[in-house]
Amino acid sequence: MHRPMSSLPAATAAIAAAAIFAALACAWAAAGPAAPAPAAGRPAAEAGAARPLKAVVIAGGHGYPEKEFPKVFEGNADIACTFFTEKVGGEAYDDISKWDYDAIALYNFNRKLTDAQQANLLKLLEKGVGLVVLHHAIAAYPDWPEWPKIFGARYYLKDVEEGGVKHARSGWKHDVDFKVRIADAAHPVTKGVADFAIHDETYCRFDVDPKVHVLLTTDEPTSEKNIGWTKTYAKARVCFIVLGHDEKAYASKEYRTLVAQAIRWTAGRL
Repeated sequence: MHRPMSSLPAATAAIAAAAIFAALACAWAAAGPAAPAPAAGRPAAEAGAARPLKAVVIAGGHGYPEKEFPKVFEGNADIACTFFTEKVGGEAYDDISKWDYDAIALYNFNRKLTDAQQANLLKLLEKGVGLVVLHHAIAAYPDWPEWPKIFGARYYLKDVEEGGVKHARSGWKHDVDFKVRIADAAHPVTKGVADFAIHDETYCRFDVDPKVHVLLTTDEPTSEKNIGWTKTYAKARVCFIVLGHDEKAYASKEYRTLVAQAIRWTAGRL
């Protein structure tokens, strides 16, 4: 895991809708996520299963290959993504009055949320907006006590002692070749994906809620065993996938499939 970095360059102007659905179904947004008519939490049939589901992909606080990352979301005409880079903290949640995204995909790191931003994110989850947490977003909001409860794990950015229990700083290792094993091949997120090899960064010494539904595991000694799972929080479906450090991981067709199916599942389309 890299050290926290300053906010990333501003995103490019929005791409025309026709290009979005024909190619990436994604656009770079320079302003906060906002769109007409809230549709959060509506069942697929009610929201209109024919329309592409809307997802906002939130980055910030951590370096990553900016040109290559959007390719993870290519080839999915049913998913329209807006990419948003947080410059300060949780400004994506400043105003949710016109929110109409079906799912959030987090790829941010070490962000600080104001009380109002925390409240707005919780409101979205209570409405059923899906949440996908990718790679370094394991530590998206490390200072917020509710964050581990939302997605099912806690990553320690430093040594801590709580209630007489010491927790060593969580670890990571770059450029590891390892095998990912599918723990539940019948789940909509993993359906059609077999065990696969990947070149990626591994994380270790993070705590996982024993109540999560494990989807992905590994025997790699530099990693925790459980590296992908689902859970629910309020009315929201939540999926965490530890994979996705750089373009070498982005190139994995299995990783791309998992991300797309995680977005669909959390949005209620699977």
